[in-house]
Amino acid sequence: MKKVIFTLAFLTTLMVTAQSTWKSDAAHSKIGFGISHLMISTVEGHFSDFDITATATDTFEDAEFMVDIKTTSIDTDNERRDDHLRSADFFEVEKYPSITFKSTDYEKTGDNTFKLTGDLTIHGVTKKATLDGTVNGIITDQRSQKLKAGLKLTGTIDRLEFGVGEESASIGNEVKLTIHLEMAQQ
Repeated sequence: MKKVIFTLAFLTTLMVTAQSTWKSDAAHSKIGFGISHLMISTVEGHFSDFDITATATDTFEDAEFMVDIKTTSIDTDNERRDDHLRSADFFEVEKYPSITFKSTDYEKTGDNTFKLTGDLTIHGVTKKATLDGTVNGIITDQRSQKLKAGLKLTGTIDRLEFGVGEESASIGNEVKLTIHLEMAQQ
């Protein structure tokens, strides 16, 4: 009986320690987006201030993500447009300073691919969103001796569903997201 209890305790410890916390490396990560302009071109931009944490195994299977993006950090390489995007016409950054995403489901779709579904909150509106993910690789960083994972997440959202801006012939409704991440195990 003691042997069984010891074995169960050991296995439980292994299961608990199998998951660890990972944090995004801001210098090697980017949250980018693209949106149609006049139905003939695409305006691209990114958010420069964000924090992404994940709880995951060393292989990044069954990862749980928490994302916090500061809306004031929007950057489309055009200061006038960025100020307009920060205004009440779009993100209303003083009232809604963050965009958040909390994953609720991880579905493995291939050897290094997955679908990540979660609650996305923009402009005070929360909706389900699904991102397609790829684990580009996992290595031990020679300098820090920490595990690092490279990931790419892509998806599309409808800005109008979140109350960002109004219907317009000059601005598309669909926003394409491309997120490049380098995550370091803590």
